[in-house]
Amino acid sequence: MGTRFPDLRAYGGADAFLRACKPRTVLDMLTNKWTMLAMGALLDGPRRFNELRRMLDGITQKMLSQTLRAMERDGLATRTVYPTIPPRVEYELTDLGRSATAMLRVVAAWSAEHADEVLAARQVYDERAARPVEPVVTSV
Repeated sequence: MGTRFPDLRAYGGADAFLRACKPRTVLDMLTNKWTMLAMGALLDGPRRFNELRRMLDGITQKMLSQTLRAMERDGLATRTVYPTIPPRVEYELTDLGRSATAMLRVVAAWSAEHADEVLAARQVYDERAARPVEPVVTSV
C-alpha cells in the first residue's frame, strides 16, 4: 500500500498522527494553503503587504494579516518597518522559512504535474455522487 511514517513513540520520538505531537503542530502550520502560498510569494525576496495581497489572488486583507502574523510568530518570516511617512513595511522569509521552501517546491511541482489527473478524478466522483443511489439487488 502506501508508505507509513514510522512509529517512533517506543523510542521517545514523535508520532505526527497524535494531536498533541509537536511536529504535528508544525505540519498543520506548513500545510495551510495561505502559508504555503505566502512563502512562495516571498521566495524571491522581501515584499510589501499590498504587493503580497495582489499576488495572492483570493486572499482577504484579514487573512493575509493573520497569515503573516502567524509566519512571523513561527519564525518563518520577519516584518521590517521602515521609519518613513507613511511607514513602509516589508515581509521576508527567515533562514528557517527558506529552509522549508525545498518542500514547497516539491509540492508545487507535484501539483503542476498531477493537476489534470486530480481534476479528472474530481469530475468522475462528482458525476457519480450526483446520480441517485441504486439499491443493491442480491439473489438468494
